[in-house]
Amino acid sequence: MALWVRFAPNRFGQLDGDTIVVHTGDMFNHPTETGERIPLAAVDLLAPTRPTKMIALWNNFRALATKLGQATPPEPLYFLKAASSFAGPGTAVHRPASYDGKVVFEGELGIVIGHLCSNATEAQATSAIFGYTCINDITAVDILNRDASFAQWTRAKSFDGFGLMGPAIATGLDPATLSIRTILNGAERQNYPVSDMVFTVAKLVSLISGDMTLEPGDVICCGTSVGVGVMKEPTNTVDVTIDGIGTLKATYIN
Repeated sequence: MALWVRFAPNRFGQLDGDTIVVHTGDMFNHPTETGERIPLAAVDLLAPTRPTKMIALWNNFRALATKLGQATPPEPLYFLKAASSFAGPGTAVHRPASYDGKVVFEGELGIVIGHLCSNATEAQATSAIFGYTCINDITAVDILNRDASFAQWTRAKSFDGFGLMGPAIATGLDPATLSIRTILNGAERQNYPVSDMVFTVAKLVSLISGDMTLEPGDVICCGTSVGVGVMKEPTNTVDVTIDGIGTLKATYIN
């Protein structure tokens, strides 16, 4: 297992305890150690990848589907988030100037693609996965169904900072053993297992790769489960933790 991070201005490396072993080249294609080592505390972490796209699942956890009275979907239901929404750990996300409704957090597992993947079998999809990261898929929830003629998923999910990811990409994990915990203002709001997903990680990558080519660095957000909630305070702290990956910390300011 390894933990990969990106840090300002545009560098990356592998974590060794509290030290970054700096690499050069391409994180996803045989990166090379430079010999430089930097204390983690001395850098500003960025989003651990720069995706060409972030694909995010809806209704992919049985527990949430049961709570909402939703049927199990026969195929993945997903939307895309704008690249301008992507942000890394420690980001202070501000209420959009154009929106005055409810804003919710969604702690999720993110799949990071490692090499080009198109029309992949499940075995090929598994080999195309580089690793996993933490996601906070923030949503301006009142926009979603405001217009009865058109569900506005992209708009509700794509304000600046609404695509939080990090703090690292972990390789060598078995996703089926993972759980996602979300802490809002010091109180646990989510704690659910990846094993409750409708579509497994391999199945998701395989099926989505049949719709569109997945490129190195792309992220698939696996969807969320019960416990999603509104960030009501003037300043809200939200921590999404997955053991083996770390904690994605962020602040949402109303």
